[in-house]
Amino acid sequence: FAAMGAFVKAAAETPFLEKVIIRNFLTIGIAAIVALRSGRPLLGQWRHQPLLFTRSLLGLGGVTCFFFAVDNLFLADATMLTKLSPFFVAIFASVFLNERPSKPVVFGMVIGFVGALLVIKPRFDISVVPALVGLAAALFSGGAYTTLRSLRSKEQPETIILHFSLVTFVGLLPFAVADFRVPHGIDVVWLLGIGICAAIGQFGLTYAYRHAPALEVSIYSYSMILFAALFGFVFWSEVPDAASLLGGLLIIAGGVFAFLAERRQGEC
Repeated sequence: FAAMGAFVKAAAETPFLEKVIIRNFLTIGIAAIVALRSGRPLLGQWRHQPLLFTRSLLGLGGVTCFFFAVDNLFLADATMLTKLSPFFVAIFASVFLNERPSKPVVFGMVIGFVGALLVIKPRFDISVVPALVGLAAALFSGGAYTTLRSLRSKEQPETIILHFSLVTFVGLLPFAVADFRVPHGIDVVWLLGIGICAAIGQFGLTYAYRHAPALEVSIYSYSMILFAALFGFVFWSEVPDAASLLGGLLIIAGGVFAFLAERRQGEC
């Protein structure tokens, strides 16, 4: 996903909605091939459609906000903000799945929120909008991952991915057409990179949430911040300021603290 973000930033001449469309178009093809080979219903069972549509619509919001944030922020800053999604998972799981977060998780969430404030640097002007959109990406993603947990024993990963990609493609196509720009030259490479990396990341993410606890998976996902910072520095000479670096460390620290505390409590 960090590589996908780098390709999104590299395709700077392509409108961001068009990038979202192409990302999902390629993923549709890959997921459809896998689903057809498995012989299962392409878009899932009818009784699971409410959950599938909820996951897909939340995912649509998450990926659209993330692409917008990457286009308008340092790659590392945009990635740091999206890594708040595990904290939103804890909130949504408490409300909708009746999984109450423990006190250590709540403490970790507070640490992560403070870190987010350092990255966002709240100001009362329009310049803060991209950072708030990045925060919205984490909110939508947290909701999507919560429904993903509900679906893990109901539908196969390729079905969930195909449903999400198709809903996103169809939902955004009318808006992307108005500002469509025919890719040419090196932009074609960047767009292919977005689609391929997105598909690989989506399958990895879906299988991870299927086979491991959400909080544990989220710890490994924090490595995306490090990869994104590396790509941003190497290719665009981006160096996040001290506040963003401290904020990123707090976001990671909050997640790791919550995970270790939960695991220690589970062993007791």
